[in-house]
Amino acid sequence: MTVDRERTRAAIVELLDAWGLAGDPRLERTADRVADASLELLAGEGVDPVPALREGRIPAADDDLVLVRNIRFSSVCEHHLLPFDGWIHVAYLPGDWITGFGRIHDLVATCTARLALQERIGEQLVDALITGLDARGALAVVEARQDCVAARGPKQRDSDSVSVAARGTLVAGEARAEVFRLIALGGAEHSADEQREEML
Repeated sequence: MTVDRERTRAAIVELLDAWGLAGDPRLERTADRVADASLELLAGEGVDPVPALREGRIPAADDDLVLVRNIRFSSVCEHHLLPFDGWIHVAYLPGDWITGFGRIHDLVATCTARLALQERIGEQLVDALITGLDARGALAVVEARQDCVAARGPKQRDSDSVSVAARGTLVAGEARAEVFRLIALGGAEHSADEQREEML
């Protein structure tokens, strides 16, 4: 899918008019800025992440767990067109293939640069890992703060949401428990880093 920049710009002009803000000098360049931002925010719309994973496949030397923790992300909620952001942790148990860590970051970037729901992002990530790498199991944990909850409605600014998606051998069992243990260790390290930064 290709975002039509000019139609987006025209739609924002119309939206501002509908809000009674047409001609407001503060908003002279707002439509252009939103149109340009949409090209980046929606860059993953219609993009299948599986081919990139297949192109980056590397023969696996063993079948040990692979976990990439604390991947920062931001996306746009499909319900209210408001942003949400947070952290994603991705794990998989390889079959015959692994991939470079950069490909995992690219996978997350593709699945979040689109109108999305938090739960659906996790589903898309694990499905891509199973299909693209022939992984035996895959799991994604998405932690996010939703502006549609923080800025409107309940206005719960300190509330966050955690969703889990899993496939194959990581749906249950010891391997799944090990993933959560390792993610929790990373969360403890992250909290300690934040506390040190606040003290400086």
